[in-house]
Amino acid sequence: MSQQTVLFDAPGPKARRRILITNIVAVIVVAALIALVLWRLWDQGQLRPHLWLNAINGNAWTNYLLLGLQFTLQAAAIAVVTSLIFGLAFGFLRLAPYAPIRGFATVIVEFFRAVPVLILMVFFLSFYSQIIAPTGLIDPRNAPYFSVITALTLYNGSVIAELVRSGVKSLPRGQREAAMAVGMTNTLSLRTVEVPQAVIAMLPSLISQFVIILKDSALGYLIGFSELLRYARQLGSGYGNILQSITVAAILFILLNFLLGWVATKLSRRLSSRTAGDTTAEAPGGAIGKPATP
Repeated sequence: MSQQTVLFDAPGPKARRRILITNIVAVIVVAALIALVLWRLWDQGQLRPHLWLNAINGNAWTNYLLLGLQFTLQAAAIAVVTSLIFGLAFGFLRLAPYAPIRGFATVIVEFFRAVPVLILMVFFLSFYSQIIAPTGLIDPRNAPYFSVITALTLYNGSVIAELVRSGVKSLPRGQREAAMAVGMTNTLSLRTVEVPQAVIAMLPSLISQFVIILKDSALGYLIGFSELLRYARQLGSGYGNILQSITVAAILFILLNFLLGWVATKLSRRLSSRTAGDTTAEAPGGAIGKPATP
């Protein structure tokens, strides 16, 4: 009996007929909705070829889309690195053996996890433009750029810190005891044994968080950050093809996220193959024998 049959009852002839009819009806409804949308777009002149060509021609790429992609990827890449550093640092502190340090890290992590990232962007925009920029440390025009990076770092870094903490807690029991048995301290065990294993185990979740960072960078449009969405809207305003320009920007975001997910899957499989090798037991007398069978 297969596992699938054990988990739920296999549908009978009537149930299979109902499932088939439901699927056919769902396909017809979806096709009708798509046809309705295309008809409305055609009726409003949104499917004219020149509108779509103006959204993907050389001028669009040179003066709008590539510039937007550059700033989006630049801000996302910096935020990925800084949030990873923040997450590892505070994830490590949340596992510290001293209660005051754990309490301090918990307050910081839980606070920034609870505040929406858009509110953080608005707050740091005021902070950089009204407090930091007058000192001459940054150009006031770059305040939205630094606000986006700072907000993405604090929010996503807090999520990564929690991933690291939960990853260490989910490790098989005995890791720390084994490290202590060979003379390591708690801190050394965390730094060299437990946290590296937790990071590898949580790698798919970490990569998913990096995808969220890339998508959330588009929120910078609301505080004046010149990223892909903002440049796409400027392109659409100039040529009267807002729908087409936004559609191209959305496709670019989907392709970027798909590429990042594909890289994450490859990296996760590669690391798993390196860390999932067969273990061998040392036989009495120092000989290396085959794993014991239960």
